[in-house]
Amino acid sequence: MATTHKLIIGNCMSMEEIPDATVHLMITSPPYFNAPFDYKGLFKNYGQFLGVLNRVAREVFRVLKKGRIAVLNIDDMLVNGEKFPIVADTTKIFIDAGFQYRDRIIWKKPDGYLRISRRSGVLLQNPYPMYFYPDNLLESILIFQKEKFDYRSIPKDIREASKIDTKEFSDKKWYMTLWAMNNVMPGSRLEKDIAAFPEELPYRVIKLFSYKGETVLDPFVGSGTTMKVARDLGRNSIGIEIKKSLIPIVKKKLGFEGQSDLYNQNDTFEVTIREGVKLGCIS
Repeated sequence: MATTHKLIIGNCMSMEEIPDATVHLMITSPPYFNAPFDYKGLFKNYGQFLGVLNRVAREVFRVLKKGRIAVLNIDDMLVNGEKFPIVADTTKIFIDAGFQYRDRIIWKKPDGYLRISRRSGVLLQNPYPMYFYPDNLLESILIFQKEKFDYRSIPKDIREASKIDTKEFSDKKWYMTLWAMNNVMPGSRLEKDIAAFPEELPYRVIKLFSYKGETVLDPFVGSGTTMKVARDLGRNSIGIEIKKSLIPIVKKKLGFEGQSDLYNQNDTFEVTIREGVKLGCIS
């Protein structure tokens, strides 16, 4: 089955190219609030960050089909000594947009990913109470649902083609609310200056919450990891990104640049660039 993949260069607070109730799954990782890389200076303040998430949540609710799932990889951030409750605020935003809160999974990174850093190491220099800030090996995977899903709406052949490998499910402990997954290491070939999540994350989510031939949306698509995994798994994809410079990276990651022997050659890749797109255009 051929799949279609569309990259939209523009602001995901508007998803004007996507008709109502046509997407089967949304998975994304929004830019970190005030992270010193990736999209530095994108948000003027925390209120603006939440305002963007609010508008995105309402657009995601509009484009998702009834019964379908929205997944966000997101977590609280410590900025200049102040901790921002991003998980709690995002949960409220998506509930207010009409979603039901389905679950929260914790992504645990390898123990060796972080050693004592400038944050936690402050206590070594000042071994007294009130100097403690822990290093974070965890991130949240928030799961929301748009109303109830009609299991009878899926044809039998599609159900069988999309069957989950129960051995993989058990061996990798997908059944737990704690997922141990390796992160993308700094300096990865197609992830320079991009805070990308590992392929394993969208792989699990796409397997667990969508069927073959359906459409997966990532409104903060970055380097295209979600789209790449969607293609690997026989799903269509739509990605939205504000950085024009990432077009060739997304194209290469998806396998539309000389890797045709690895995929169905009837698969298609399309890029739409909105007028006036520029980094930082979020107001």
